[in-house]
Parts: sequence; structure tokens; C-alpha cells
Amino acid sequence: MTDCVRVECEAGVARVILSRPQVNNALNEALVDALASAFKTLAANDTISAVILMGEGKSLCSGADVDWMRRGGALSRDQSIEELMRLGQMIEALDRMPQTTIARVHGPIYGGGVGLVAACDIAIGVPEATFCFSEVRLGITPGMINPFVLRAIGKRNARRYFQSAEVFDAKEASRIGLLHEIVDANELDDRIGRLLKQLRAAAPGARAIAKTLPGMLADRPIDHVLLSEIAVLVADLRALPEAQEGLSAFLEKRKAPWVK
Repeated sequence: MTDCVRVECEAGVARVILSRPQVNNALNEALVDALASAFKTLAANDTISAVILMGEGKSLCSGADVDWMRRGGALSRDQSIEELMRLGQMIEALDRMPQTTIARVHGPIYGGGVGLVAACDIAIGVPEATFCFSEVRLGITPGMINPFVLRAIGKRNARRYFQSAEVFDAKEASRIGLLHEIVDANELDDRIGRLLKQLRAAAPGARAIAKTLPGMLADRPIDHVLLSEIAVLVADLRALPEAQEGLSAFLEKRKAPWVK
């Protein structure tokens, strides 16, 4: 794809690999733009049902390149806003992908790297992974990652770690909701492989809709309006060919065509 991002596709799975290992895959202009392009291209590819976000070297992503952030301060205000919007829109593109996204988490994950993890549907990391919102140490604050991280760890945890800039470990990341699972480094790829096998048992269209539901329904009152919207959704969904095929396959004790 580019020198700083590789995309490898096989059997319906895309691996998006950050490839700036010499700087622990720190985000700069080139990496942000390359990731945005990769996410948008894969989102439009209906042969891909799962995307794994991973990094070469010692870290998935160590955050924003500090020199890039410093140089941004010399831009005009409009230019600076435009540059930061590209960062936010890149993470948004990851967040909105119709495919199931999995973060393969290892190494020090700081700032923008935590935003990438938070935007993925599933995050699996190693015990040695560490996390930090280090921005306030540098005179700035968690910015474009904020809504994605806030959704993942909640307001109370965000208020603490955004201000303290403490480094916390994988166990704490799991406790606050940033990581779903912690596995030993030598078991990480095997665990992701088993998860992919589980995902292949699910109908891709239904899985894409199931991905959007928590965001649509969160924090809304359970009332007639909400229940009516859900009823319409499910009524339309179960009339589709995919659902009819899945239901028939179950009743006929055979595999649905998407099961690999």
C-alpha cells in the first residue's frame, strides 16, 4: 500500500499493518493519510469480513509523533485544524468500518495509539502492553481520540487518566474496558485466529448491523419509540435472503454458506 502501511488480504480477512517500527509506529501525516486510505478502501470491499489492526516492531502504535505535533503549532490556525481533522477522520473511518475490527495490542500504546485501540470492535493484548494519555505532559490534551476513548473507558476513568498521564498496564486497561482480553505473547495470534473462526460462523450482513446497534441504542430511554424502531429493524432483517438462509440452515441441520 505505502511504505508506512501494508495491507494483506487472505480468506476474507485484511491485516492492516503499521510499518514505522523505527519510531514504534508513531502517527505522522503520512501514516494518518495511509491508514485513512486503507480503512476507506477496505470498508468498500464486500469480500472482507474482518480487519486486524497490527504493528511491526515493538508497539502497535506509540501515539502521535511528537515532532509532528510540535511542527503543527507553527501552522496557521486553519491549517492546524485541517490537519487535526484528518487525524480524527482517520480514526472515525476505522470506527465506522462495516467489518469486525480487531486490535492486536502489544508494546507501549500512548495517546493516538490508544485512540486506534478504542475505535476497534475487539481489542486483545499482551500482559506487557502499557498505556498512557501523555498529552498533558507535553502541554496539550487528548483531543481527536477523546470521543472514541471516552466511549470505551467511560467519563470517570477518562477524567483520571487524561489529567494524571499515568502509565497503566494491561490488567488496568482490561478493568476499565479498553482491552477485552489479555493473552500471552506466544498465544496472541492463535487467540485471534480462533476469534476469526468464531466470527466466520456469523452472517456478515447481520454482523455489520449488530456492530452499529450499541451506538444507536446507548443512553436512550427504553420506551415505545425505541422498541418500535427495533421491531422495524428486526422485521426487515429477518425477511432478507441472508436471514432466511441462516434460519433455514439451522432448521435443516446444515451449515450456512458463510460458515467456513
